[in-house]
Amino acid sequence: MSRILNVAVVGCGIGRSHIVEGYLPNADKFKVLALCDLDPERLSKIGDEFGVERRITNFDDLLTMDDIDVIDVCTPPGVHFSMVTKALAAGKHVVCEKPLVGSLAQIDEIVEAEKAAKGKLMPVFQYRFGDGIEQAKKIIDSGIAGKPFAGTVETMWRREAPYYAVPWRGKWKTELGGVLMGHAIHPHDIFTYLMGDISRVFGRVATRVNPIEVEDTISASLEMKSGALASFTATLGSVDEITRVRLQFENVTIESDHAPYNPGHALWKILPRNDEVKAKIEAALANWQHVPSRFQTQMARFYDAIDGKIPLPVTSADSRRSLELVTAFYHSSSTHQEVVLPLGPDHPLYQSWVPAEFR
Repeated sequence: MSRILNVAVVGCGIGRSHIVEGYLPNADKFKVLALCDLDPERLSKIGDEFGVERRITNFDDLLTMDDIDVIDVCTPPGVHFSMVTKALAAGKHVVCEKPLVGSLAQIDEIVEAEKAAKGKLMPVFQYRFGDGIEQAKKIIDSGIAGKPFAGTVETMWRREAPYYAVPWRGKWKTELGGVLMGHAIHPHDIFTYLMGDISRVFGRVATRVNPIEVEDTISASLEMKSGALASFTATLGSVDEITRVRLQFENVTIESDHAPYNPGHALWKILPRNDEVKAKIEAALANWQHVPSRFQTQMARFYDAIDGKIPLPVTSADSRRSLELVTAFYHSSSTHQEVVLPLGPDHPLYQSWVPAEFR
């Protein structure tokens, strides 16, 4: 495929980052042809900034535009499901910000819709990309790291009143959750991307920092399918901000860079157990080719996946694993019981993890 794919970005908040970091650096692959937003002022501002002439306020109008190849959904989470299903039904390729949808039932519907869809769907997990995380992934997948023992994830960020002045934030109906859904979802995805599936979760959630409906502090103890143990902690009340993933394997200890919003970019700390392991790591990483971080690489690989050259860099199955953890977290916290994964249609929160009074 040599042609440039035309993109419609829906939602000009995080959508602007998709343009700046994802589409402009891949100008030989994508062109942003249309913008869609309910805020005319923001629509005009972003349209002028990037020279996008087609500015739409009605999402459904995009579905009938034959020259639009990709619809990039960057709206509040509560409307993702309807937009993704409509875009797939219209034959478009779809990119969608996290969380992909609002329940395990919805993600399973999306998986079924994909089977009949002409286009491909890629959820967004941009933190997976960059030199640091990709070197760690290579060492783990090559078998050099050996048996996984344990790991930790710390998502220590800060969100205060101005952040929640945006009307849809901090509310169950529109944000679908708090720190689990909008913040720690990224480092938690990094962890499972590197360490594999989770088998058991005991989690707690609390609202400790801000006067909001949803949680802003969490902690959990996990058992992985490999037998490794893990702990997750996150808060939106930290004075400084870091994201830290630390993994203990038989042959290496791996620790991420601590940059809160781009932990995949800088090289990670990789400590070999002995000189033999060190030599294997050096051989595996010899002639390393730089991997741009975040949206730049994710969008480039999406193009190659559409072209049939590689698998999708992020899939709906990845989103299901992420949302399964969220569901287990909320259920464990409310019942004070351990939750065994995977979760199917018989689970009490399969249709929605949102408390009944907020649906």
